[in-house]
Amino acid sequence: MINDNLILISGASKTGKSHSLAGIKNPEGVMYLCTEAGKRLPFRSKFKEFNIVDPLQVKEAFEKAEEMSEIHTIVIDSVTFLMDQYETQYVLTSNDTQKAWGTYAQYFKKLLQQWVAKSTKNVIITGHTLEVYSKTDMVVEKLVKIKGSIMNNGVEAYFSSVISTKKIPLTDLENYTNDLLTISDRDTRLGYKHVFQTQLTKDTVNERISCPEDMWDISETFINNDIQLVLDRLHTYYK
Repeated sequence: MINDNLILISGASKTGKSHSLAGIKNPEGVMYLCTEAGKRLPFRSKFKEFNIVDPLQVKEAFEKAEEMSEIHTIVIDSVTFLMDQYETQYVLTSNDTQKAWGTYAQYFKKLLQQWVAKSTKNVIITGHTLEVYSKTDMVVEKLVKIKGSIMNNGVEAYFSSVISTKKIPLTDLENYTNDLLTISDRDTRLGYKHVFQTQLTKDTVNERISCPEDMWDISETFINNDIQLVLDRLHTYYK
């Protein structure tokens, strides 16, 4: 099975990953799974919020969501902290750490290939990016990094839609006029805007942003930091 409505929001800390969720339509239908030690959302939320303190609760959440017709979207915020939790609770406490690292990798694969793939809901997962030097390509890549063998393929390889949160000077957005990018008075005063980057540019070729090549026009390389815009586009594209 394939879940066409799966999105990875990647980005550095404090670039707007969580804030991008504020505009989701019918917020009462969002099951929000917080893995980051009960961190509060940066806006007043009407989501059904759950604090994940054990990674195995995520499977339970997906199963429960399928029984709840009012739930239309599941958010995991973030996969980075979720896998950190798994390491702390199930790898570092194991008497056989080699076997435990294998189970760690299998947990991640089950998350994406079973629980997410079988879900009838929109699934939004956030991930923190880091700069990592690639000895093979001799370049610094910006990617979502988790430990173990998953990095052989990369977290992003499990997603067909990977967008990135950025804080971009307004002068760099002048060539990307589109209906999904609006500059507010606040943006003008600050001189920059929090945006989504939907596809690569010559300055970001070593990042792992990816979507079907005809999903976004070149002028839509940067759009408002609003995940509902991305959901709407996905629903239209795969309709």
